[in-house]
Amino acid sequence: MSFKDKLNSKKFVVTAEVGPPKGSDVAHFLEGAELFKKRVDATNVTELQSAVMRLGSLAACRLLLEKGHEPILQMTCRDKNRLSLQSEALSAAALGIRNILVVTGDHPSSGDHPEAKGVFDLDSVQLLAALKGLKEGHDMAGNKLEGPPPDFFIGGAVNPGADPIEPEIMKLEKKVIAGVEFIQTQAVYEPEKFRNFIALIKHIKVPVLVGIVLLKSAGMARYMNKNVSGIFVPEGLIKEMEQAKDKKAISTEIGARIIKATKDICQGAHIMPLGWDSLVVPVIDRSGI
Repeated sequence: MSFKDKLNSKKFVVTAEVGPPKGSDVAHFLEGAELFKKRVDATNVTELQSAVMRLGSLAACRLLLEKGHEPILQMTCRDKNRLSLQSEALSAAALGIRNILVVTGDHPSSGDHPEAKGVFDLDSVQLLAALKGLKEGHDMAGNKLEGPPPDFFIGGAVNPGADPIEPEIMKLEKKVIAGVEFIQTQAVYEPEKFRNFIALIKHIKVPVLVGIVLLKSAGMARYMNKNVSGIFVPEGLIKEMEQAKDKKAISTEIGARIIKATKDICQGAHIMPLGWDSLVVPVIDRSGI
């Protein structure tokens, strides 16, 4: 059963995220993904995360597909114009990759090539609409595609901690109209606030996967509180990380705790281990999924 079929059947799904290497040696990348392959329903591959130059997501997705994963290709609006974005989507379909997650992308100034020019020809809503058009058999200019149209399963992102939340919900509604079929959230550390968000979007009939970013340190938590809009790590969790002798054990416990507290109000969990790939399975086990 495919990732799409599982979500459509209302099964609670689990996905995990991996980042391609900053180089062409993919051995470590593939080894990390192998640790959780049998326990997740799909593997999400980041595209130049944090605006850092790395191996491309499309190539990484194909490598994972060959290893038995069901990959989710991330596509960002930052680096390509509408020609290249549509072309990459068709390339993905030709390579057997059907799942696509659309994100805006971090600004180049935050990455390792700050002098790079951001493209942002399309925003995330427009890219979703473009992918929907490809599914219908035409490009953004209205030109008909040759052969059967690609059968994409298209996802988008949302930040349930945004303040104010109303613009975020309005944009999510636009994404639904544009063709989004599943939603993956930014990191959630406050289950009650997430519960309130779900209540506010009860009119939106699209499956939501709660985003679980594994904390690595108290310093990381404080950095996110200061610099990442819409993400707040409560002081209690920061103290747990600060006092922990085994950071990985506490990070696993916190991740599992958040899934336990939210799994009754969403349809899946997306685990972002940030390189701690060995923790994905323990988080799943401890969450009781």
